[in-house]
Amino acid sequence: MIRLENVQLGYDGRVVLSDLNLEIAPGEVFGLVGPNGSGKTTLLRAISGRLSPQAGAIYLDCRRLNQLSPKELARELAALEQEISCSFDFTVREIVELGRLPHRARWQRLSAKDHAIITRALALTHTLEFSDRTIQSLSSGERQRVWLALALAQEPKVLLLDEPTAHLDLRYQFEILGLICQLAATERLTVVLSLHDLNLALRFVDRLALLSEGRVIASGVPDEVLVPHRIEQAYHVRVRRLEGDWFIAEGVA
Repeated sequence: MIRLENVQLGYDGRVVLSDLNLEIAPGEVFGLVGPNGSGKTTLLRAISGRLSPQAGAIYLDCRRLNQLSPKELARELAALEQEISCSFDFTVREIVELGRLPHRARWQRLSAKDHAIITRALALTHTLEFSDRTIQSLSSGERQRVWLALALAQEPKVLLLDEPTAHLDLRYQFEILGLICQLAATERLTVVLSLHDLNLALRFVDRLALLSEGRVIASGVPDEVLVPHRIEQAYHVRVRRLEGDWFIAEGVA
């Protein structure tokens, strides 16, 4: 379980989010939605341990996050940034092998167990068939699955994803989010992800938090949170919900 108690987050004395009180259950797909600058990435960085709260505390399985060493944290949690670049043209398998670093001593070679875990991560993300290809030769959707395989090779309990569908076309958006939900169910992963598309959030996440102007406006199941008056409050845009669970913008509020 991930728990935030009276958390305040910011940079260089500037407050970005305050009064955060959230609980995210094991095996849950939890979404973060809100306009640009609402603090979604900031919140993910705090849960990953990369950003220390200005106030309050974040707990992972009843342990305060700041009590975990970087190596302990890497064994519990994997985080993928919105923009991932690779300056070396590694093969897919070589990249996914990096996920085993938190489980090995420095300079220790990969064991048979490591190789089995890597192969399983490749298979789960449907990247095994091109594991010998270089990362630069892949499409955006294929690369996104490789980064996901890298994270799974860490064997984390928690997976943090910042805009995992950014720059992907509609097919790959559905493919990646469907895969993430499948992995959460079969691997008992707790997933926290930020999304811009409210229609995708409505369809794929179990619960979510709507962020705006430095706070959580509402949290809960998508049907209860993503209602027109709250979306207008957060985004300053009038919307209408269509039959079949799709929102359409009707103008600036």
